[in-house]
Amino acid sequence: MMSDSAKETSNRAELRDRIIVKATEAFTLNGIKSITMDDIATSLGISKRTLYEVFEDKETLLKEVVLRNEREQNEFLTTLISESSNVLEVILICFQKSIEVFHNTNKRFFEDLKKYPKVYNMMKNNREKDSESTIAFFKTGVEQGIFRDDVNFAIINLLLHEQFDLLLNTDICNEYPFIEVYESIMFTFIRGIATEKGAQVLEKFIQEYRKNRIERTEHHSSGVTNN
Repeated sequence: MMSDSAKETSNRAELRDRIIVKATEAFTLNGIKSITMDDIATSLGISKRTLYEVFEDKETLLKEVVLRNEREQNEFLTTLISESSNVLEVILICFQKSIEVFHNTNKRFFEDLKKYPKVYNMMKNNREKDSESTIAFFKTGVEQGIFRDDVNFAIINLLLHEQFDLLLNTDICNEYPFIEVYESIMFTFIRGIATEKGAQVLEKFIQEYRKNRIERTEHHSSGVTNN
C-alpha cells in the first residue's frame, strides 16, 4: 500500500505533468506572452496558488515546456536513426515532422521566446552542445555516399541555424508562405551538399512530398466546398 508521502509525491508529479502539457498546448496555439498563469490555472481547474506552488513563475514553466519538447525530439531522433537506412532519410523525415510542428504552432511562440532570456539562452546553449553530434551525423552521410566529402560541415551547421533564425525573425513570411520559404531553405541546403546519389534520393522525396501536399490541399478544398 502506498504511503501518504509517496501518494502526495505521485500526485504532485502527475499535476506537474498536467500543467506542462496544458501550458504547451496554450503557448503553441496562442504564443507565450498572451497566456497568463491565471489562464493556465483556470484551464486546469486549479487555483493560481496551487500552480505557483509547482512553478514559481511563467519563465520556469516555459523552461520545462521547452525541455520536455527537446527530450521528445531526441527520443524521436534516436529511434529514427536506428530504423533508417541512411542519414538523408533521417533528415527528410525530420523535415516532414517539423513542417507539421510549424503548421500547428503560432509564429508568435517563436517571437515571444526572445522575451524570456533564460529560456532562449538555454535553447541556444543546448543547440551549440549538439553541434558536434550534428557534424558527426553529416560525416556519416559522407561515408554513405550521400553527402560530398569536400564540405566543411561545421560551417554548414552554423549557416543552417542562421537561416532558420532569419526565417523566424524577419518579415519574409509576410510576403511568401512560411512553408514555401522553409522548403526553399531545406531543399537548397541539401542539394548543395549532396552527391549525385544523395540528389537522386532528394528529388524522389520532393516529387512524392509535393504530390501528397497537392492531394491534401485538394482534399481540404473539397471538404470546405462541400460544407
